[in-house]
Amino acid sequence: MDRLANTIRPYAWGSTTAIPHLLGTEPTGEPQAEMWMGAHPGAPSRTDRGTLVEVIDAAPEKELGAASVAKFGPHLPFLLKLLAAGAPLSLQVHPDLEQARQGYEDEERRGIPVDAPHRNYKDANHKPELICALTEFDGLCGFRDPLRAADLLDALGVDSLKPYVDLLHAHPEDAALREVLTAILTADPEEMAHTVTEAAAACDRLGGAHAPYADIAHHYPGDPGVIAAMLLNHVRLQPGEALFLGAGVPHAYLNGLGVEIMANSDNVLRCGLTPKHVDVPELLRIVRFEAGDPGVLRPEATPDGEEVYDTPIDEFRLSRYVLPAGGTTHDLTRSTPQILLCTAGSVRAGEHALSPGQSVFVPAGEKAEVSGAGTLFRATVVA
Repeated sequence: MDRLANTIRPYAWGSTTAIPHLLGTEPTGEPQAEMWMGAHPGAPSRTDRGTLVEVIDAAPEKELGAASVAKFGPHLPFLLKLLAAGAPLSLQVHPDLEQARQGYEDEERRGIPVDAPHRNYKDANHKPELICALTEFDGLCGFRDPLRAADLLDALGVDSLKPYVDLLHAHPEDAALREVLTAILTADPEEMAHTVTEAAAACDRLGGAHAPYADIAHHYPGDPGVIAAMLLNHVRLQPGEALFLGAGVPHAYLNGLGVEIMANSDNVLRCGLTPKHVDVPELLRIVRFEAGDPGVLRPEATPDGEEVYDTPIDEFRLSRYVLPAGGTTHDLTRSTPQILLCTAGSVRAGEHALSPGQSVFVPAGEKAEVSGAGTLFRATVVA
């Protein structure tokens, strides 16, 4: 079992206080957006044996287990994060596995450098993800019912939005959503910036269901993503609640601290709320124009006290233990690799005492007994 030293990424949207508060450290005044735990080459965790990439590369089957290597290859298939949003992230979608393979191969064939700003596919993998709230957590997830979206836009009283309102009343709903999103993203930039300014002022005046979009517009003035965001469900998670974000589902995180886990991929197609490249034709190929409930997840308890967040993919499995003072020791030994992360209290994992924000990597088959009084998240795979 290896204690992990993890990199904190200073993305501009990050909170300046949430991660330091969890870790019990002084804020630096700079944003601290994500703490990465895993073997992503961009910022691998470090151990006494080297980086986690080096540790796994030296003996994949020993560290990951034969079943995981057979199913996912000789690398850790997930990335675990602490995510602290102090401002909205970009509105985005992720491809499914086949779309990612096709897109990656196409861009490789066309000779687009992997680090080019207009490159969509950094790898050939999909990127399903799960966010579990540690604090109250706001986000956008999936399309609203088109009629509800029409009502939200119509209430603003902005004349230039009337055509979108009319389109959202059309049938079938998938075609209506596609037409409106396409129109928003391909509108004249100056005209759209004026529309967004009017809409933001109305959102600020109306408050209520419109308040989140006023805040988004404050961070991204004139961005067409502000109007696109109003097509999506606004979700406020309470601590312990989660969202699963599958392929093609448009989403954005707005504010709060959470534990995020995802397949080990960098493939993102952006819809707005960003100065980065937006490839509208490719985005429209990937987005699933399906309205519905965002599907807030609550963990399902097992007899041994493990609380599991059920998801339909195998690259990761996230669960947690809420350990009471004086409780029993839990044996977490598995034939698959694990990362254990403490988020509250004090937890002992093997020989390691973990305080909030501290984590360990547990190789496949390694004895893993945990005890203490606190909250421990467990990340592994289904193999």
